Amino acid sequence: MKKKSSFSTQGRRADIGDLQIYRILANRYADAVGPFVFLDHIVPQAQTRVNEEGTGAHPHRGIATLTYILDGEDEHFDSAGNYAMVHSGGVQWMNAGNGIIHDETLNYDSQTGAKLIHAFQFWINLPAKIKAEKPGMAIEGDRVPFKMLADGKSWIKVIAGSYEELESAIPNYSEQFLYHVRLAPGSGFTIGFQEKTEVAVYLPVSPASINDEKFNAGDFIEYDRTAGTIELQNDNEDACDFILFGGEPYLEPIFAEGPFVMNSKLEIAHAYRDYYNGDYGKINY
Repeated sequence: MKKKSSFSTQGRRADIGDLQIYRILANRYADAVGPFVFLDHIVPQAQTRVNEEGTGAHPHRGIATLTYILDGEDEHFDSAGNYAMVHSGGVQWMNAGNGIIHDETLNYDSQTGAKLIHAFQFWINLPAKIKAEKPGMAIEGDRVPFKMLADGKSWIKVIAGSYEELESAIPNYSEQFLYHVRLAPGSGFTIGFQEKTEVAVYLPVSPASINDEKFNAGDFIEYDRTAGTIELQNDNEDACDFILFGGEPYLEPIFAEGPFVMNSKLEIAHAYRDYYNGDYGKINY
């Protein structure tokens, strides 16, 4: 049985400097999909000048950040001493735990010379017991698990979680998945989900049909929690990208403010207090 869509919506502009960004999650209908509480889409754009400032050093607590670079390169520093340069197709993941400061800079890919940048940033909410732990090491994922689909022209990448024999290197603190599916013109792909699993699909660039409903480029669609399938169909003349993500419901209380996602207002206050006390350390560039 095909799952039914609960709602669809478009993101709102949340630009940073020269970067054109749409905030997809949280939105007016949903605060989370499984453990995912945040999604920014840095839309495809030609970079006219090198970005030297980045996001600026800023704190996080209670989440893991995941940056997926389709085109470009992302340079990461953090106060736990991690450094990584992730290029097109790579993933930068960081467990903020009980507090960390990081800085990211997105530019075009120096390895290819193409001036295009295109990326996604997700926040993954951590269980309370993990929020209390020390920050985890960043993971650079140049080799994201990948397989061709049955038509021999389409493919799936497993950014987080697993699919069939593919398994991401990113730790699973709860049941979660994040897939990037690219379908060739005229191709389709069907995937099944168990009952109670929260599932969303985002169409970053092109329109598409999902479970026989037509959606526009930029649409974010969430589905019901009954067991069932999602059928993706590309009726365009060019390849079409689909971002599927979600997981088991996050059952602990969620309190989000600024860069912190905790389980109570008091914990949010403690997150700010510890940051201003210097407990998160500092970045040594």
